[in-house]
Amino acid sequence: MTTNADGPQTRPRRRTPAGAAVLREDVTEAIRAAVFEELATVGYARMSIEGIARRAGVGKTAVYRRWRSKLHLVLDIVSAIAVQGLPAPETGSLEGDLRVLYEVTSRALRHPVASQIIPDLQAEAARNPEIAEAMQKTLRDGQEGVALKIVAAARQRGEVGEDLDRELALDLISGPLYWRSVVIRSPKLPKRYLDALARATAEAIKAL
Repeated sequence: MTTNADGPQTRPRRRTPAGAAVLREDVTEAIRAAVFEELATVGYARMSIEGIARRAGVGKTAVYRRWRSKLHLVLDIVSAIAVQGLPAPETGSLEGDLRVLYEVTSRALRHPVASQIIPDLQAEAARNPEIAEAMQKTLRDGQEGVALKIVAAARQRGEVGEDLDRELALDLISGPLYWRSVVIRSPKLPKRYLDALARATAEAIKAL
């Protein structure tokens, strides 16, 4: 309220600008859950924003406020599967760090929905260059970010040399588990497999 010579006056209430609606987290999570269900049920090609909105119990506008297209929506989900933003392990050794990374990654790749979504998106990527480029960047960036920190820590500890072939090291870290879990889709990892993989990969990287 303000006052002037004519007496007290009420200050007009500010209106929330159009398009500035608060993005409720419960709605966002409902949409993400709907995407998982839609992908697992109908696949990427047949998935639609309308179907996602209907399954999430929201309007299409709620989806478009958060993501520009179904591609961007799906890539957000893939980023989560690909351990995007996972803090780098700090066990004190290259083998120990790799073992933690493999444990987290293997759980994500063996998730029942993820095991359906990733192969489906790979098939779409073979037909759609935009999806291929976006998937490669999302999956690679997520895994690579953590792997690079592991390699950098190993270098600081003197476990690997300064002239390490970084690209080859990244391939050694990411390749075997992805091959077994996603390409040949082994339903269950052999006992002590992750221990052996971490040990072998650490030795291979040290030998580069």
